[in-house]
Amino acid sequence: MSELQVELVAADRRVWVGAASMVRCRTASGELGVMPGHTPLLGVLVNGDLVIHQADGGKQAATIDSGFLSVEHDRVTIVADHVTVAG
Repeated sequence: MSELQVELVAADRRVWVGAASMVRCRTASGELGVMPGHTPLLGVLVNGDLVIHQADGGKQAATIDSGFLSVEHDRVTIVADHVTVAG
């Protein structure tokens, strides 16, 4: 099974980097789920929840302020102004 390589970055720090099976977030166009093989895109993120479903079965949940999402070749980069990690 293929995986996503995910990098979650706040304006002041790198928050999380690792392998994932899916990323869920909220864009200006609505809720978005990204899985391996997803079409390349550049999206505008709005305030809301972000969930990274880790490849090992765990979850990384966070609340983000506005930012951007880039998806290309099973690589997801999320850059947000502020990131608050849940739990």
